[in-house]
Amino acid sequence: MDVEKIKRQVRQEISMWVGGESEFTRDFVQKRARQIFENMQKNKEYALDLDNSTREKIIGSLCDDFLGLGPLQKLMEDEEITEIMVNGPYNVYIEKEGKKTLSDIKFDNEAHLRYIIEKMLSPTGRRVDESFPYADFSLEDGSRVNVIIPPLTIGGAKVTIRKFLQSLVKVEDLIRLGTIDVRMAEFFVACIRAGVNILFSGATGSGKTTTLGILSSYLSPQERIITIEDAPELVLNQNHVVRLFTRPSNIEGKGSVPLRNLFRNTLRMRPTRVILGEIRGEEAMDYLQALNSGHRGCLAIIHASSPLVAITRLETMALYAGLNLPPWAIRQQISSGLDLIVQQEQLFDGSRKITYITEVGSLKENQITLRDIFRYEEEDQGDSKIKGAFKAKGVPDFYPLFKKKGIDIKKDIFGAVT
Repeated sequence: MDVEKIKRQVRQEISMWVGGESEFTRDFVQKRARQIFENMQKNKEYALDLDNSTREKIIGSLCDDFLGLGPLQKLMEDEEITEIMVNGPYNVYIEKEGKKTLSDIKFDNEAHLRYIIEKMLSPTGRRVDESFPYADFSLEDGSRVNVIIPPLTIGGAKVTIRKFLQSLVKVEDLIRLGTIDVRMAEFFVACIRAGVNILFSGATGSGKTTTLGILSSYLSPQERIITIEDAPELVLNQNHVVRLFTRPSNIEGKGSVPLRNLFRNTLRMRPTRVILGEIRGEEAMDYLQALNSGHRGCLAIIHASSPLVAITRLETMALYAGLNLPPWAIRQQISSGLDLIVQQEQLFDGSRKITYITEVGSLKENQITLRDIFRYEEEDQGDSKIKGAFKAKGVPDFYPLFKKKGIDIKKDIFGAVT
């Protein structure tokens, strides 16, 4: 009897006991597993011949299955690992220091992988099956998970876990990582407190949500903050936070609540701040109308490769609303409502940088003007590390807003006015 079959048999027998156990602990799993092994050794049918080391390894693996995330548990506990990518049961990749490598972690088989997927899904109320072969959700620690299963993929289920980094909570942490410098940190905190409307832009995995979450910690505890997300990703420490989540349709294809509906409802809830997890469709029009109707300090995320592309995508998605507005009218709303675009990138050496902090200006010849306030400029590309510097490019036009809000920020952090 091979190790995989032994482990599967023991797991099944322990599962039968779990329902009647009021306090399911590691000690319980270990105790039950050892009892089962003893019974199997006495039963000649199994012909069980395991040394103590192999048996204890199986017991440890079973503890991870029942109490954690199975083979993924030790990866989740490694603080240096930022992302876990499961390509079927036998190929698990990790990201560490921005580099992706194949780990030595394996599942027993596809059924073992599906067992762990179901365990991750169970607390969320979501499901993955033939009717809904993919899902986005978050774990209890805030880590974001995407699951997709056959027939939409081959070679087994695919799981991507973007870990929530407990160590990143303040702008000083972003400075330590080289994502921003001290001047940019001071500017960001001032913008948050002054109610500047900010759009965070970048590719998947560039760190947009992490940066937004860190900056949101500087919101006043007196403010009523409403967040809108597909899955719980943002972690806010303020007390007066209302969290809203979209809902997918049921098995009959009914009951879905899209992001746009939640956004409209949010504006009736007397928010001081609105944080939009991601703009990806017709809700862009509602977002622009909110920016232009007195809702200051809105924070939102969009997927785009540059500030200019972010503007173009925002305009295009606003057209999805089907209001038949001319492009110049939408551009006018972007220009008058949005103040700042923060572009974040993951560079080829794995580091994450805020490459542009760009002010959204007025319309000129029917085009929105953009002006960089800070920019990261590469100076050298070595074999392993990119060398560069953050450069200040000028004072933003909304600088008087800081004085109006009683925020002391010196003009000299912006360098020479250009």
